[in-house]
Amino acid sequence: MNDLRQPSTAWTPDGETPMGETSKLPSEDTLIEAIATVYDPEIPVNIYELGLIYAVEINDDGGVKVEMTLTAPACPSAQELPEQVQNAVLTVPGVTSCHVETVWDPPWDPSRMTEEARLQLNMF
Repeated sequence: MNDLRQPSTAWTPDGETPMGETSKLPSEDTLIEAIATVYDPEIPVNIYELGLIYAVEINDDGGVKVEMTLTAPACPSAQELPEQVQNAVLTVPGVTSCHVETVWDPPWDPSRMTEEARLQLNMF
Protein backbone atom coordinates (compact mmCIF):
# COMPACT_ATOMS: atom_id res chain seq x y z
CA MET A 1 0.00 0.00 0.00
CA ASN A 2 1.37 3.42 -0.95
CA ASP A 3 1.85 6.03 1.74
CA LEU A 4 -0.11 9.06 0.50
CA ARG A 5 2.35 11.45 2.16
CA GLN A 6 5.30 10.09 0.13
CA PRO A 7 4.75 10.33 -3.64
CA SER A 8 6.27 7.48 -5.60
CA THR A 9 6.85 9.54 -8.72
CA ALA A 10 7.92 13.08 -9.55
CA TRP A 11 6.84 15.13 -12.51
CA THR A 12 9.42 16.69 -14.81
CA PRO A 13 8.96 18.41 -18.18
CA ASP A 14 9.97 15.06 -19.72
CA GLY A 15 7.24 13.20 -17.86
CA GLU A 16 7.02 11.17 -14.66
CA THR A 17 10.09 9.64 -13.12
CA PRO A 18 10.23 7.33 -10.10
CA MET A 19 11.39 9.11 -6.95
CA GLY A 20 15.09 8.70 -6.38
CA GLU A 21 15.86 8.83 -10.10
CA THR A 22 16.27 12.58 -10.27
CA SER A 23 19.32 13.77 -12.12
CA LYS A 24 22.54 13.72 -10.19
CA LEU A 25 24.12 17.11 -9.60
CA PRO A 26 27.68 17.57 -10.83
CA SER A 27 30.45 17.78 -8.26
CA GLU A 28 32.66 20.83 -7.89
CA ASP A 29 35.67 18.67 -8.79
CA THR A 30 34.04 17.57 -12.05
CA LEU A 31 33.27 21.18 -12.93
CA ILE A 32 36.83 22.24 -12.15
CA GLU A 33 38.14 19.46 -14.39
CA ALA A 34 35.98 20.80 -17.22
CA ILE A 35 37.06 24.39 -16.60
CA ALA A 36 40.72 23.28 -16.55
CA THR A 37 40.38 22.32 -20.23
CA VAL A 38 40.23 26.03 -21.10
CA TYR A 39 43.58 27.69 -21.77
CA ASP A 40 44.51 31.33 -22.11
CA PRO A 41 45.75 31.49 -25.73
CA GLU A 42 48.72 33.66 -24.73
CA ILE A 43 49.81 31.55 -21.74
CA PRO A 44 50.36 27.77 -21.91
CA VAL A 45 48.54 27.15 -18.60
CA ASN A 46 44.86 26.42 -18.04
CA ILE A 47 42.78 29.23 -16.56
CA TYR A 48 42.06 27.35 -13.33
CA GLU A 49 45.78 26.94 -12.58
CA LEU A 50 46.28 30.60 -13.48
CA GLY A 51 43.86 31.52 -10.70
CA LEU A 52 41.30 33.15 -12.97
CA ILE A 53 38.35 31.22 -11.47
CA TYR A 54 37.10 32.86 -8.29
CA ALA A 55 33.92 30.87 -7.56
CA VAL A 56 31.86 27.94 -8.82
CA GLU A 57 28.32 27.66 -7.46
CA ILE A 58 26.02 24.70 -8.12
CA ASN A 59 22.28 25.23 -7.70
CA ASP A 60 19.83 22.51 -6.70
CA ASP A 61 18.44 22.47 -10.24
CA GLY A 62 21.84 21.81 -11.86
CA GLY A 63 22.42 25.42 -12.83
CA VAL A 64 26.02 26.57 -12.41
CA LYS A 65 27.37 30.06 -11.85
CA VAL A 66 31.06 30.76 -12.41
CA GLU A 67 32.81 33.93 -11.32
CA MET A 68 36.04 34.52 -13.14
CA THR A 69 38.45 37.28 -13.92
CA LEU A 70 41.05 37.96 -16.57
CA THR A 71 44.73 38.78 -16.21
CA ALA A 72 44.00 42.36 -17.33
CA PRO A 73 40.89 44.35 -18.32
CA ALA A 74 42.30 44.82 -21.83
CA CYS A 75 42.90 41.07 -22.27
CA PRO A 76 42.46 40.20 -25.96
CA SER A 77 40.58 37.04 -24.92
CA ALA A 78 38.01 38.93 -22.84
CA GLN A 79 35.14 37.83 -25.09
CA GLU A 80 36.14 34.26 -25.82
CA LEU A 81 37.39 32.93 -22.45
CA PRO A 82 34.05 33.30 -20.57
CA GLU A 83 32.27 31.68 -23.51
CA GLN A 84 34.77 28.80 -23.52
CA VAL A 85 34.24 28.33 -19.77
CA GLN A 86 30.48 28.25 -20.27
CA ASN A 87 30.78 25.70 -23.08
CA ALA A 88 33.12 23.51 -21.00
CA VAL A 89 30.78 23.55 -17.99
CA LEU A 90 27.75 22.71 -20.14
CA THR A 91 29.45 19.46 -21.22
CA VAL A 92 29.35 18.13 -17.64
CA PRO A 93 26.51 15.64 -17.02
CA GLY A 94 23.87 17.07 -14.69
CA VAL A 95 24.49 20.71 -15.62
CA THR A 96 21.27 22.32 -16.79
CA SER A 97 22.56 25.85 -17.40
CA CYS A 98 25.67 27.95 -16.89
CA HIS A 99 26.16 31.64 -16.28
CA VAL A 100 29.71 33.01 -16.35
CA GLU A 101 30.30 36.41 -14.79
CA THR A 102 33.54 38.31 -15.29
CA VAL A 103 34.51 40.17 -12.12
CA TRP A 104 37.36 42.60 -11.48
CA ASP A 105 37.41 42.67 -7.68
CA PRO A 106 39.70 41.47 -6.35
CA PRO A 107 42.04 42.13 -9.26
CA TRP A 108 44.06 39.18 -10.51
CA ASP A 109 47.75 39.02 -9.69
CA PRO A 110 50.36 36.28 -10.12
CA SER A 111 50.03 35.20 -6.47
CA ARG A 112 46.72 33.54 -7.43
CA MET A 113 48.49 30.99 -9.64
CA THR A 114 49.08 27.48 -8.38
CA GLU A 115 52.62 26.35 -7.70
CA GLU A 116 52.41 24.10 -10.77
CA ALA A 117 51.50 27.08 -12.98
CA ARG A 118 54.39 29.11 -11.56
CA LEU A 119 56.77 26.27 -12.34
CA GLN A 120 55.47 25.97 -15.92
CA LEU A 121 55.99 29.71 -16.44
CA ASN A 122 59.30 29.86 -14.55
CA MET A 123 57.79 32.33 -12.06
CA PHE A 124 59.22 31.31 -8.72
